[in-house]
Amino acid sequence: MGAAVFFGCAGIAFGPAFALVLFTVAAEPLRVIVLVAGAFFWLVSLLLASLIWFVSVHLSDREDAKLQYGLLIFGAAVSVLLQEAFRFAYFKLLKKADEGLAMISEDGRSPISLRQMAYVSGLSFGIISGVFSVINILADSIGPGIVGIHGDSPYYFITSAFLTMALVLLHTFWGVIFFDACEKRRYWCLGLVVASHLLTSGLTFLNPRYEASLVPIFIITLCTGLWAFVTAGGSFHNILKCLSCKQEDDSRVMMYSALQVPFED
Repeated sequence: MGAAVFFGCAGIAFGPAFALVLFTVAAEPLRVIVLVAGAFFWLVSLLLASLIWFVSVHLSDREDAKLQYGLLIFGAAVSVLLQEAFRFAYFKLLKKADEGLAMISEDGRSPISLRQMAYVSGLSFGIISGVFSVINILADSIGPGIVGIHGDSPYYFITSAFLTMALVLLHTFWGVIFFDACEKRRYWCLGLVVASHLLTSGLTFLNPRYEASLVPIFIITLCTGLWAFVTAGGSFHNILKCLSCKQEDDSRVMMYSALQVPFED
């Protein structure tokens, strides 16, 4: 039973991310590099947030439960702000890399576009964030023991898996929106990304009232996904073309005036 819970929750949490990596990233070396580097940037932000929270806890009264809970909320907010700060730093780095790749290419264009970098970097932030948020939970799901035997919620593992899946997707969407906002200097979009990230992190403190946290987070995920789709240039017409699987007729006109018929002997 423990193995079934483990593999089921792992599939829910990382199934969409694994599919995205397999079909859109794994075949391109440059995208793999962007993916790994993005995970490193997120890890550095987590390290700094952990240091700030660790110092604040040790400098405070550990016997005060309310104070410690407040410091936990403070640490979560600092972590969110640091993640977005490092996302901006990663955007600056990828922007420089994009210019360098364009300079050394033969046609003067980078082999990977900034939108593709935004998508891959957001995916990397989401995957590594999901791994650190759910890895201990998955380890405990193997057993021994049964969740809910002492009156706790029996849905702890599956709701944690769905929350992780939403977090991975949200980071992917935030990456697309964030990079586009930085490129076009739309500061209100940056503010909305940071605010939605803070709101999503804050909603997790409503657990174990999972209906109060899971439903709003998935609503935020859906709205942010639609926003990222439009930001990336998507439209309803494109969806219909994709679902119809029809290819457009080639309307280019080929010129034969330069061709010459060989003379006969």
